[in-house]
Amino acid sequence: MGRQIIQRLIISFPALIGVLFLCFVMMQVAPADPAAIIAGPDARQETIDAIRLELGLDRPILVQFIEYIGRVLQGDLGRSIISNKAVSEELAQTIGPTLELMIGGLAMAIPLGILLGTLAAVKRGTLVDRAIMAVSVAGVSMPIFFIGLVLIQYVGFKWNLLPFTGRNGPFWDGGLSSMVLPCLTLGSVLIGPIARLTRTAVLEVLGADFVRTARAKGLHESTVIVGHALRNALIPVVTLIGLQAAYLLGGAVVTETMFSWPGVGRLAVGAIISSDFPTAQGAIMILALAFLLINLLVDVFYVYLDPRMQR
Repeated sequence: MGRQIIQRLIISFPALIGVLFLCFVMMQVAPADPAAIIAGPDARQETIDAIRLELGLDRPILVQFIEYIGRVLQGDLGRSIISNKAVSEELAQTIGPTLELMIGGLAMAIPLGILLGTLAAVKRGTLVDRAIMAVSVAGVSMPIFFIGLVLIQYVGFKWNLLPFTGRNGPFWDGGLSSMVLPCLTLGSVLIGPIARLTRTAVLEVLGADFVRTARAKGLHESTVIVGHALRNALIPVVTLIGLQAAYLLGGAVVTETMFSWPGVGRLAVGAIISSDFPTAQGAIMILALAFLLINLLVDVFYVYLDPRMQR
């Protein structure tokens, strides 16, 4: 397994560099000028040119990018143009809330999706099966911002059941209630795909020879389904979970903005809007690293579920 992880890391490094370079170029060609923002609206052109020279913005983009990567490897992500704080300091304050949101959404969506999909497979063709599939299709069809707005309007504002703005601290220190609506919003888009694929995979495995053999031995039906059928059906489901969990990072940007959640996604949106390029670049780097890490964890789960993949 260690060799596979090392190979995956070697493959992921060029992808990370490519993402950072693409984002770096897009920010450089944006109409906003960081030097003009630092100098202020009333600054003279000579002052702006001097700041551009000091920051190295007059150099070719490739040279600027190489210098940026060199600073990143030394742990220097630069300073925010707006707040003048170190970017690493601002990211350190936002990574925790984003992790809470991601883990909370996945912890809700994965067990529920697998449970609904397995139940639909076991009850194939019944009203329960049709109802679960109808809910799954509806969940896939609705965009994440619509689900968030509905929860804010009714659960948060009209019924006043849960807070829907900001974060009341870590979940272990009174912040659990403020996590519920953002986690429901983020995780709801994942339940439908997991349930649908789990149903298909379990149905395929239930007709396999080893499942019939387990039943012929007199094992309890729940043991056959959970211990034999479900585990062998989870490999394609893990693939979907890995892909969807990585794409949830994009959903986290929308969710954090809607609920004023102080995470990396909201920090990135605010930095891009205010043309705070160092902060935006650092936030994008963290999101890209999270995407690659999730895919690495998926590969590790593959080996756990199917030891043949170690060969």
